[in-house]
Amino acid sequence: MAIKNESLDPEKFRDSLGTVTSDGGRNWIYPKKVSGKFYKWRTYVSWLLLAILFAGPFIRIDGRPWLLFNIFERKFIIFGAVFWPQDTHLLIFLLLIFVVFIILFTVVFGRVFCGWACPQTLFMEMVFRKIEYWIEGDANQQRKLNAMPWNGEKIRKKTVKMGIFTLISLLISHTVMAYLIGIDQVFEIVQQPPAENLAGFMGLIAFTGIFLFVFSWFREQACLVVCPYGRLQGVLLDNQSINVTYDYVRGEPRGPIRKNKVEDQSLGDCVDCSLCVQVCPTGIDIRNGVQMECVNCTACMDACDEVMEKVDRPLGLIRYASETSVQKGSSRLITGRVKAYSSILVLLIAGFVALLATREDLGATVTRFRGMTFQEREGEQISNLYEVTLINKTFDEQQVNLVPEDPAFQLERVGDTDWTLDGQSKFEGRFFLVKPQAAMQVPQESIVLLLQQNGETIDRIKTSFMGPVEN
Repeated sequence: MAIKNESLDPEKFRDSLGTVTSDGGRNWIYPKKVSGKFYKWRTYVSWLLLAILFAGPFIRIDGRPWLLFNIFERKFIIFGAVFWPQDTHLLIFLLLIFVVFIILFTVVFGRVFCGWACPQTLFMEMVFRKIEYWIEGDANQQRKLNAMPWNGEKIRKKTVKMGIFTLISLLISHTVMAYLIGIDQVFEIVQQPPAENLAGFMGLIAFTGIFLFVFSWFREQACLVVCPYGRLQGVLLDNQSINVTYDYVRGEPRGPIRKNKVEDQSLGDCVDCSLCVQVCPTGIDIRNGVQMECVNCTACMDACDEVMEKVDRPLGLIRYASETSVQKGSSRLITGRVKAYSSILVLLIAGFVALLATREDLGATVTRFRGMTFQEREGEQISNLYEVTLINKTFDEQQVNLVPEDPAFQLERVGDTDWTLDGQSKFEGRFFLVKPQAAMQVPQESIVLLLQQNGETIDRIKTSFMGPVEN
């Protein structure tokens, strides 16, 4: 019986992660410093995206934040437009549009987003990794530093590195909090002693710890273990999708160039230098084909082009290409899947625009006060207590009022009687509905409240009223 030689199995690399050793331990990745035209362009793009990211909380439109994702108050501002809990259907549409766009983009261009625009990659490769190179040196120097015993040099370099990492993590955490609660509230938390705003202070510390952990230790594991996007590639990509791809038709069989020897014409263009593996931030060999761990960062493309230029061979042995273009020399981007996803995306955008255009200017939610039924008053009157939430979705001041449709009811506001709402604001209040007990016909009846905007009725809100019935 023939015995399978596992060392020759071309699919053996898929049996385990490149960052995990055979005994289950962590295989620390030391990517070699890379340079080249793609790395240069990625650096420019990262500067732009990081500038937008950090400037986002400071950008205001008519005094309002440009972006705000306040999950605590369930208030979201996207490009200056405010969305409240009553606009959940709009946010669902917006989320669906984003998901379908990512699917469509991945079907056509593979995992380009991960390598060029993902915040994890931007901070890891373009901020933290560069600081590490600056302090500890290139890959081999980092290995030596980590392997040496703790001495003055190692303590100094590690302390400086972790100090800078902590400061950057603090900056990132403050930025994230600014997107969640607003830049003004973050300034308030920073200026106050921790004891006066313990929740905000603990939130900043927690975010800082998470970011420091991710970028100093967890690193590429966030892409390989936590992020589901890499696993989705298996169902999103096809042979027409563009990825960072090794041209095995041109490169195989691979073999090194020997000095003072006649070049073997049977070999392909790959000289088996392994630089593409050494520069990979996730520790894979791109020559094994499309893999879940590949984030399309182009580091292997730059390293391979540099080698090809030195050995006087055509560039692009590793390049952006589809499987079909490698096999046949050409491929087409607009496939049936692309047309289908594009049609769905257009329909979703059209639906979102239609819903946004027909969105009501005012939103009102009326609920009976929890845990209470009715109250008996003097003069044989019955009252019920209600909670009201009013939301002004316009940018102008609005005078809001609630009027019972049935004249047998009287509405009494609790506390502040002025229901004037500023633009893009929310008001929460309480009111009583009062009715003579003699007018009660059933223990619980449905009633209608007229929502008025500047004196004009714009909506009818249904609720209920409870009370005793006279025998």
